[in-house]
Amino acid sequence: MAKNYVDFNEAVEQSLQNAYGTTHKEIISIEEALGRVFSKNVICVKNLPSFNNSAMDGFAIKAEDAGKTLKVNAVIYAGEVKEASLAKNECYKIMTGAQVPDDVDTIIPIENVIKFENDEVTLPETVRKGDALRLKGEESQEGEVLFKEGAEITARTIAVLASQGIVYVEVFKKLSIAVVSTGNELKEPWENATEDEIFNCNSYAIISTLQSKGFNASYIKVIPDNLEETIAFVSDLKSYDIIITSGGISMGDADFVGRAFESNGLETLFDGVNIKPGRPIMMGRMEKTFVICLPGNPLTAMVNLYLFGIPIVRKIQGHTAYHHNVELAQNMADFKTKTGRVNVVLGSLKGGEFLSTRGNRYGSGMITVIEESNAMLLTSADSSGCLQKESVKVIRLDGAYDNEAQDIFN
Repeated sequence: MAKNYVDFNEAVEQSLQNAYGTTHKEIISIEEALGRVFSKNVICVKNLPSFNNSAMDGFAIKAEDAGKTLKVNAVIYAGEVKEASLAKNECYKIMTGAQVPDDVDTIIPIENVIKFENDEVTLPETVRKGDALRLKGEESQEGEVLFKEGAEITARTIAVLASQGIVYVEVFKKLSIAVVSTGNELKEPWENATEDEIFNCNSYAIISTLQSKGFNASYIKVIPDNLEETIAFVSDLKSYDIIITSGGISMGDADFVGRAFESNGLETLFDGVNIKPGRPIMMGRMEKTFVICLPGNPLTAMVNLYLFGIPIVRKIQGHTAYHHNVELAQNMADFKTKTGRVNVVLGSLKGGEFLSTRGNRYGSGMITVIEESNAMLLTSADSSGCLQKESVKVIRLDGAYDNEAQDIFN
């Protein structure tokens, strides 16, 4: 009996609705926080900046003294605290980052003055009040939210945390992800393979892709094409947050993976999506474990991992940004697609120009096609392709993610 494939939008909606974010948290040092996800809001505890300071080397003045020649009262260096002490027609010489006394309101960079000699400086006629003066709390004030729960920690984030004196943060614990492959024909890359056997590339491709996105995964093993053994094997995987398999979910008599998961209590969300390449994809929940069953062909497995899998993993990890970021580009060569299904077109994106890989003529079992590509676009089910110079929406394979879903169809 033919499968009733769900449409793409339904598959995305069903998978993300059932990808529940982890609730497990831990406190770690900012030295090991890169790439992790905040599990609660981070509050500003120290005004940024914490005092009025100079953005440049120059002279701290009153704006009303524009055009005058002033005597330098004192030189203020970074780290010094100088009390207000100016008399009439006086100013301070000041260094970058130095605290600005309360009796001045503007900084004139040293290169912008008319003349400076013998501790006297002549100011230009036009001065803009507040120039080069960084005010206390103008970046962030005590009590404000610096970072929200679900935000990813970057190197820039860590710089802000350190500026606050925050050295420990609360984050969501890293997910435990199991990766398995199926098929008696598979051999590990270090084993000998006959002409009738193939090397297991899917597991390594899946794990390395997850690693490139900031996730750790454990390779378990290749499951034999035997229903009883597969049922027993799956029952031992329920401690993982996510299980990702490849192969064993098509229409073949020896495709046992789906049945094995169902025997272990899997609640199937969908079993097949009306998309090319990548129709044979199944997802569901097995108690607290989210199950992603990818196709066995390397190209379709990788396409579905990028398209469906990574957003799901990001959401479960606690990220608020888990929707694909869409870029506009110009299509550089005609290509055709079949109507009646969503088509994934792999290609290269460079300088705002998209070129489909091999003219969108390749098989779903190919491996090198994914290596030749850095982006993909999706055509709607009623589209028969794209023309040269046409504006298209493109998703980078190594691109960013957004907090809100975007229209991704061409």
